[in-house]
Amino acid sequence: MGKVTITFLGATSTVTGSRFLVSSEKSKILVDAGLFQGLKKVRLMNWEPFPVEPSSIDALVLTHAHLDHCGYIPLLVRNGFTKEIVMTHYTGKLATVILRDSAFLQMEDARYAQEKGFSKHPIPLPLYDESDVERARQLFTTVEFRTRRQLTPDAFVTFFPSGHILGAGFVLLEVDGKNFLFTGDMGRDNHPLLAPPDLPPKVPIDVVVTESTYGDRVHDTPTATFAYEINAAIKRGGSILIPAFAVDRTEVILMALHELIENGDIPKIPIYVDSPMALAALDFYRDAVRTNSKEIREGVADKWRNVDPFDSGNLSELHTVEESKSLNDITKTSIIISASGMATGGRVVHHLANKLPDASNTVILVGFQAAGSRGRSLEEGQKEIKIHGRWVPVKATIVKVESFSVHADSDELVKWLRGVNAATKAPAQVFVVHGEPDSQEFLAARLEKELHWNVTIPKSAQVFEI
Repeated sequence: MGKVTITFLGATSTVTGSRFLVSSEKSKILVDAGLFQGLKKVRLMNWEPFPVEPSSIDALVLTHAHLDHCGYIPLLVRNGFTKEIVMTHYTGKLATVILRDSAFLQMEDARYAQEKGFSKHPIPLPLYDESDVERARQLFTTVEFRTRRQLTPDAFVTFFPSGHILGAGFVLLEVDGKNFLFTGDMGRDNHPLLAPPDLPPKVPIDVVVTESTYGDRVHDTPTATFAYEINAAIKRGGSILIPAFAVDRTEVILMALHELIENGDIPKIPIYVDSPMALAALDFYRDAVRTNSKEIREGVADKWRNVDPFDSGNLSELHTVEESKSLNDITKTSIIISASGMATGGRVVHHLANKLPDASNTVILVGFQAAGSRGRSLEEGQKEIKIHGRWVPVKATIVKVESFSVHADSDELVKWLRGVNAATKAPAQVFVVHGEPDSQEFLAARLEKELHWNVTIPKSAQVFEI
């Protein structure tokens, strides 16, 4: 065996921009190629030259379809990457939708910025466009879960279900005899649709790379907060706006609303899903339930065999821009679910501009809000936020409901990681990534204290020999 290294090209001191390069004398394997999101100084990192020549990378392994894991792929392809992008079936389906939407929104934002004159650049440009996405799609290769796939002469990958979103997997990557375990984004045991994460593979693991999004927190158990806030807004005569990630979070929210209505906990008011990407993802989830995919939790397909789990009879799916704009004219109390989940872009931004100034309305935040995002600003209680170049007053009620998270929390991560090399020696090296500094440090301390592991929090561009 020769020299094997891992280089951390993203997701260090931040929750976004997952990019990890594993190199041997024969191979360069990139795990994830995500966008940086949140603070402007973080977002600007997307525009920096990729630190490794893209054409020199031999394969790209994609853990799942969220933008902070796949969103940089089109730019990587534009700049010379030409090899396989390996992923699971539903990750391929969802990544196609997400990347097309990302390119469209970037092109629209650039056009809007030029039209309104609030960009510092005379001709604002998108990071990439739809043609870059279509070139990237030609490189997609899908594999089954729990199936070992050769990437290069000395590299193999196996995906295992992680229960985070449809298609999401944690990854066993073998390079020149060294075993790397990448958690990707680890899900939870209580997802209403997806089967729980697989246990860690029963092979000796040399290196663990674990996420830490909620590494310093334990999720609330489901409470009546969600129903209470909906009913309070209805009583005030206002509407409820839910910024939700288009993939998975929208599905989970719709199922929760369905059950609340069925149980009589909230009235049957109109529900609008205003996100073409979310609606496309919704159809993939419906397909997975209908076909009783192995990713779906046992019993779910039988329970919803003849019923749409996402529609209690009051759901409207809005595809066009005109349909989206029509929500501004609706005076009847309703629930609007729209992307993006951190309110960084997309149709939800327009709805925020419309709903925030009215004290009768409620905005319910149902996911992680990265530093620098509009969602984080709302979560922290700012009295006005900037939208499309102007300041919008925040008079609506802002509520955070944590129980909908599909990320493992600190206890769940430690419990799952305890199964790595349970019967043998500890992994030689453990790296904590994909979290804000406090989360990374807290989880690292727990792993050192409770599992007696040698843990490192890597810095950007750091290289470690294995």
